[in-house]
Amino acid sequence: MKSKLIVALDVESYQDAAALVQVLCDVVDVFKVGSQLFTRVGPRIIEFLHEHGKECFLDLKFHDIPHTVARAVESAAALRVRMLTLHTCGGAEMLEAAAAIPDHPLLLGVTVLTSVGGDVQAEVLRLARLAKASGLDGVIASPHEIRPLRETIGNDFLIVAPGIRPSWAEAGDQKRVMTPADAIVAGASYIVVGRPIIAVADPAQAAARILEEMASAAVTSA
Repeated sequence: MKSKLIVALDVESYQDAAALVQVLCDVVDVFKVGSQLFTRVGPRIIEFLHEHGKECFLDLKFHDIPHTVARAVESAAALRVRMLTLHTCGGAEMLEAAAAIPDHPLLLGVTVLTSVGGDVQAEVLRLARLAKASGLDGVIASPHEIRPLRETIGNDFLIVAPGIRPSWAEAGDQKRVMTPADAIVAGASYIVVGRPIIAVADPAQAAARILEEMASAAVTSA
């Protein structure tokens, strides 16, 4: 993947998603397809992304018995998605079954959702250690946990951070938020941004502005 920015296609229709991809095509390489959009339109939005040379982060947060999750990972691999989420609270056996699937997408373990407030750091670190020990490629975690995660699990493990809000955007229902620049400096592998890009009048300009912030942060922290 060329960029560390992933844009969440948190919209209600295929038409809305396709229009966003076309508007953002020149500045964004990876798009997140979550349960709202996938439940409504199914795999054809993933096919659309491939047709436009883009990659899909399929965010369905699988959590079921090990056999069912393994078969779901197989299905995602057949769709050629780049990244896929599973709930780490499903346990080691479930995570290991997913990681055992040949040629699987990058598997990311969801730790504690960014809508949850309070002191969750210890639980995030515990679940991240479980994800790594079970053979996953990385975790989904709030940007507030990036630094302690890096100290605990090192630099060879992906950390994908939602809950990203530029200083010029509202936090919405996210509680543990951080700016794009600060998340990159903290050590995020990728950041996921939705409403600050897709809910504004000029999504391409908003995405370009965030990419500029990320690039400046990367230079500063180098």
